[in-house]
Amino acid sequence: MNQPLNELPVVVIGAGPVGLAAAAHLAERGIAFLVLEAGDDVGAAIRQWGHVRLFSPWRYDIDQAARALLEKTGWAAPDADTAPTGAELVEQYLVPLAATPQIAPSLRLGHKVTAISRVGVDRVRSRSREFAPFLLRVDADGASTDLHARAVIDATGTWDTPNVLGASGLPAHGEREAAALIDHALPDVLGAARATYAGTHTLVIGAGHSAANTLLSLAELAEAEPGTRISWAIRTGSAARSYGGGEADALPARGALGTRLKHLVAEGRIELVNQFSAHSIKTLPDGTVEVRSIDARGGEKTVTVDRIVGATGFRPDHSIASELRLDLDPVLGSTRALAPLIDPNEHSCGTVPPHGVDELSHPEPNFYAIGMKSYGRAPTFLLATGYEQARSVVAALAGDWDAARDVRLELPETGVCNTTLPGDEDESGGCGSSCGTSAPVSVGWATGIAGSLLSEPLPLVDDAAGSGCCAGEPVPVEVGAAPSEQNSGSRCCGD
Repeated sequence: MNQPLNELPVVVIGAGPVGLAAAAHLAERGIAFLVLEAGDDVGAAIRQWGHVRLFSPWRYDIDQAARALLEKTGWAAPDADTAPTGAELVEQYLVPLAATPQIAPSLRLGHKVTAISRVGVDRVRSRSREFAPFLLRVDADGASTDLHARAVIDATGTWDTPNVLGASGLPAHGEREAAALIDHALPDVLGAARATYAGTHTLVIGAGHSAANTLLSLAELAEAEPGTRISWAIRTGSAARSYGGGEADALPARGALGTRLKHLVAEGRIELVNQFSAHSIKTLPDGTVEVRSIDARGGEKTVTVDRIVGATGFRPDHSIASELRLDLDPVLGSTRALAPLIDPNEHSCGTVPPHGVDELSHPEPNFYAIGMKSYGRAPTFLLATGYEQARSVVAALAGDWDAARDVRLELPETGVCNTTLPGDEDESGGCGSSCGTSAPVSVGWATGIAGSLLSEPLPLVDDAAGSGCCAGEPVPVEVGAAPSEQNSGSRCCGD
């Protein structure tokens, strides 16, 4: 193929909100593009949690270039102050956006990208590298083919690569063998999966929004279905950060989530098991599953349940770009430049600064990962952030560097950003230099997934060593004891 590089399209991988936002900006600037989506529909990942309502109202959920395309078709925006479900986000926004005349002819469904390289150039070769077109190997209609591109925007997200349950980042012993009894983030507890959870004992592992949503749904199910029991395991000594900012949260639905969860725990309707680090999972002869925890201090706990929901976050899969030159942060798996801006040890979703093409660039010219995937393992991604990333990257591809570097972003506060909440431990498992006066750290709900602010997940990373916090050694506990008998405390310094 001898087509000049500048005549080739930009290929966007993924037809979720951020991928279609990139397409809208490319269309706005008159740049030829293709959108390749592995699923059979746009928003394929979001459809899997379509029953979940976002925290963010529509005003935060619509990209401006996408809005401009939609309004040309006579589309009327939903009420700006109403928060959609995932299904509503897809049907009322992504489906009509994908059908616009500027995007529809360039959208390819059922096209799965399996590898990216450069034509005639592997990762080792440097000479004339930037002049070689990108080569994308694509599976579609049962066959493999190659497509060429002038630039690649990877907006595939992380939904298909959830984190394991093991607290060390490795699968717990027996986790794979027990896979049939483990569901990952956001099962439809009150809908399609109701029969699976009704009348059973479920353990939810995780401390973020996906865990909270599932816990609240299970609590609602328990009101209607006798015998439904709920346990909640977190790695830290306190659930304070999981309860969030309450009334101080700029998104009321997000603040209310933590408030409701806190009440359910206080009432004993949810059994909280703190300082829980999943070590092994064993399926018992009666069909139940035993989850054993060994925390950083050697304290052991055992929980025996019918099912497990793993709400432990997600991680990026960069394997399709293994022949490209990526500069990935060794901790998060984001770009090295972006990592310090999104580090969940320092930032919550409301404190991440605006960023764009400069922070998203790799040594591989004109390759960018945007959206949730750009954050690697950091759970602090917001949909509005992804839209600004798309705008900045496309401006750079158009040669408009002033616009590309003029990054602006206004995010709703969590109500707890840059605040040490009562009950939070420092990384050593203590309470700071003097109990009760530890230095401020950025905490609060992480939000994530494709979504703005979603009720979805991406839990905040728990402190791996967060046991104790001015408390005595943890002792083994069997979940199911009366709330007053559980080791629910390790309260921090008189909290």
